[in-house]
Formats: sequence, C-alpha cells, structure tokens
Amino acid sequence: MNRRTTVAAVAAVALIGFGIAGYFYTNGPKDEPVAPPQESSTLVRPHSPVLGPADAPVTIVEFFDPSCEACRAFYPIVKEIMEQYPTDVRVVLRYAPFHDGSDEAIRILETARMQNLFVPVLEALLAQQPEWAPHDGPQLDKAWAVAGVAGLDIAKAKAEKLAPHIMATLNLDVADGKSVGVSGTPTFFVNGKPLPNFGTDDLKKLVDDEVAAVR
Repeated sequence: MNRRTTVAAVAAVALIGFGIAGYFYTNGPKDEPVAPPQESSTLVRPHSPVLGPADAPVTIVEFFDPSCEACRAFYPIVKEIMEQYPTDVRVVLRYAPFHDGSDEAIRILETARMQNLFVPVLEALLAQQPEWAPHDGPQLDKAWAVAGVAGLDIAKAKAEKLAPHIMATLNLDVADGKSVGVSGTPTFFVNGKPLPNFGTDDLKKLVDDEVAAVR
C-alpha cells in the first residue's frame, strides 16, 4: 500500500471517528503540553511541545503540519496510542509547514501555548481543518476564528504571533526537519527510529516494540 492509499484509508477511519464523536476525543485528556526534560537533539528540543508524561521512556516525535490532512487523520491514532500507554509514551510535536499558510497556523498554536490553550486550539483547528485549509487555498481568518471559539484571546495572540521565540521555534523545527530528511507530514520517529513503512499499523507496532523493550 503506497503512502497516498494509506492516507486515504486512515482519513476514512478518522471521518468515521468525527461522525461518532463530533470532535477529536472530546472526553479525552486536555492537559497542556508539559515542559520536556532539558534535552536537545535534532529530534527533540527543549522548546518542543510535549503531550504525555515528560519522563516517559518511549518518545514519539511527530513532524507535523496543522494544515495536513494526513496529520489530521493520524491524530486520533496517536491519541489512542497515548491512552493505551498513559505512563510509557509521550509525543513530541515538531513543526513542518509544507502547506501554504501553515506558518500562520503554527503561530496560532504557539500563541495558544502561551495562553495555556495549546491542546484545545490544536484539536479545534484539526476538527475544522476542511473549513480553513481547503484545497483551493488557506482561509486563515477562519483559522483564527476557530481558535477564538476554542478560547484563544485573538487580539493578544495576534500581537504576540511574531515574538522572537516563536520565530526561532519555527525556524529551528524547519531546519531540524530538513536535517533528518523530513519530506512530508506526518513523519514519525519512535525513540529515534523512523517508521519502516508509512502506516498506522507500522506506527503501533514500533511503539509496542519499544514499550516492551523498556518494561
């Protein structure tokens, strides 16, 4: 199965999930990203958003684009893995803005993080992605509106979106992605190991193997 077919299949599953839940894991954890340990590598930087326990022995690094349909489709799968291994797995998000307008969506997420609203805004943007990131071009006013409904103080966020630390985060993530060969999103590494093939089963198996190795 090639990457495009895999993405289509995963997207179909994700759409079913939307139909049932109406929203990504509405009853799931809404904890804000925790500060990672003071580590620095090409895959994990001290500034990176971390979901799950900071000291988890298994780290999923996802190079992620908020405008990416496949990232939207994989999000419930990643959440499922975290729920399966609540103390063993953490997710480190790195930004890879391949789509037009994604850099602005990333600034929305980073300003949301400053307001302790990263997860609600992330999930709102993903849930409404077809509205603000259609194939004919981004509609970023809608992205900001979606974030506002999720609780973001839009005026404050727009005043802070070009803050030096946000620009530095975006620039370093792009540079790190290039250095490790990221050419599309989502791209996953589990404890530094790339997926042998692109697919949900491959991601789950690699995580299962790494969890088994540390237990």
